[in-house]
Amino acid sequence: MQALRVETALPPNGVITLQRLPFQPGARIEIIVLARSAEAKSENAYPLRGTHIQYVDLTKSVAQQDWAAGLIPHRRFSVK
Repeated sequence: MQALRVETALPPNGVITLQRLPFQPGARIEIIVLARSAEAKSENAYPLRGTHIQYVDLTKSVAQQDWAAGLIPHRRFSVK
């Protein structure tokens, strides 16, 4: 399935025209219109992108009984 995403503002006349679509004439397509809320757009959608993460004992083995008993400490990491 090929998808195309277009964001636009609804003009005063309430009509949106799609031009130069990347589909063959006569192809069956589906159009879904979603309203965007103000919260949906975030200035910083990925706040941890580019931060340093350090894993400690990432490959340390875990005993099955410790895992089941909840005795495994959370992995420590630091963000710089």
